Formats: sequence, C-alpha cells, structure tokens
Amino acid sequence: MSHTALDDYLARLPRAPVPDHRIWLDAVHQARGRYFNCTLTSVFQPLRVLDSGQVLAHEAFVRSAADGKPGLSVWRLLEGAASDEESIELDRLCRMLHAVNFFRQPGADAEDLYLSVHERLLAAVSNNHGMVFRRVLESLGLPLRRIVLQLPQARSSHRFLLQYVADNYQRSGFRVALNVADAAEGLRMLQLMRPDAIKVDARALADTAPVQELAQACAAQGICLVFKRVDRQAVSDALLGLRSLGMPRLVQGRLWDQPQSLLHAQEPPCAGAPVVCDQPATRHVPIPGMR
Repeated sequence: MSHTALDDYLARLPRAPVPDHRIWLDAVHQARGRYFNCTLTSVFQPLRVLDSGQVLAHEAFVRSAADGKPGLSVWRLLEGAASDEESIELDRLCRMLHAVNFFRQPGADAEDLYLSVHERLLAAVSNNHGMVFRRVLESLGLPLRRIVLQLPQARSSHRFLLQYVADNYQRSGFRVALNVADAAEGLRMLQLMRPDAIKVDARALADTAPVQELAQACAAQGICLVFKRVDRQAVSDALLGLRSLGMPRLVQGRLWDQPQSLLHAQEPPCAGAPVVCDQPATRHVPIPGMR
C-alpha cells in the first residue's frame, strides 16, 4: 500500500545531514536522525507464530553511532544527564524514525509495529499521552491501529501511573502492550488493567501452571500473548513442550531473528526450530487476539 503523504514527506527530506533538519535519508533511503552527537536510525525484529513461523509484527529498536563508530545505547543518555524535556524530544524523534522506516517498506501495512515507551516518559508527560505522535501519524497518512505502544515493566510504586498512561494511549486510539517479568506478574496486572498485548520473558518458564492460566485469561479477553527473549533452543523447546494454550504462541528472539533495518531481508525460518522451512511460511494471516 502506498502512503502518498509519507512519500511526499520522504521526497522533501535532504539526502545528507544539514543543520536545519533533524531527519534525513541516507544512501539506501533509510531515515536517520540527530540527537546530540549521535546519528540514530531503526532496526526491526519480527514477532512470529511459534508453530508456523508466520510474522505478525515487528518491534523497532533505535541504533546509534557517534562519529561513524558504534555508540552506546542512546537511552543511557537519559538516565543521568538528559532533562525531562530532552527525554521527551528523544522519544518523539525515535518514534518518528521508526514509523517512517517501517511504513516505507513493502508489506508493512499487513503487520503491526511495536514501539517501546521509556520508563522516564511515564512521568515526564503530564497528560494527553500519545496525542503528539497521533498527529504526526495522521499528517503522514499512516495507520494508527497498526501501532502498539509497549509500556515498561511496572514497579509496584508505578502501577497507578502505568494504568493512567495506558488509558491515555488507548483513548488516543493506540493499542498498548505491557511487559511483565513472568506469567504470575502478568496475571496480577490483568486484574488492574486491560492491555491489548502482554509480553512475557520466556526465560522465566520454570513453573508452567501460571503460563497456562495467563494464556487462558488472555484468550478469554482477546489479549495477544507474546513470549520475548527466546534466544536459546532450550527456551524454544520449553515453549513447544507446553500443552495447547488455546491461542497462537507468539515468540520473539535472537534464536531466529537479529534486528535489522529491512523487514523481510531473508526467508522466514520455522519458529519451532532455527532452520529454514521446506516451504516459506505464509505471512499476514489474521490471528485471534490481534485486535
């Protein structure tokens, strides 16, 4: 699908960094941005159906470089030196870059884009969370309902704030994902709020009973359940060993996919094992719970 407003915006961007533009296009037409002395751009990691390898979504990550060399995670700049205003500026720049770099690629409209919200942003913006980003997406003609905003894992003291921010985003038309440490925490959070997706650390699956209970609760409420950080075969085998959860098992991890700038640069592997399927996995199949 062509996005006329986005195409017009890209056509107006400079092809090299210039002082009066915060965003430009590089030699391969990827959007880049400037934050202090860092050059920023986007990479994407797929979210797949475990049993088939279908790609339903991508999570965006920011990558930075200083003077042409790999730099530290740009978010580390926020932890001490950056002010609230600077952290808001960086967050908005990253979301803009991710949206442009995602939707400019073929096939993006059939998938969802997961964007992280840094913990510091929860309190830095007082109200109307998501309104500025919504106006940006509307001005570029990009599909708001394909965006899933990922909230950080909740500390007990921040749970009320997390509820408030999630409600703000959902009222603005965004879908919201909640990161949790394990299935037990996911069950506790479902008693407080209604996210559109829950992302569970797949490394914390020693007790399968809460996983089964969380999956049943998510299926009953139409919530997508994602197992993240599947980086070892043993973790994938543990997920495959779970009895039927009553819903598709979505997975994300370096066992199959390294984050990269192109969405579909290689044939998708079978998610059940880190090998290429005999037949390429079918993409873009609607899955219950991905509302």
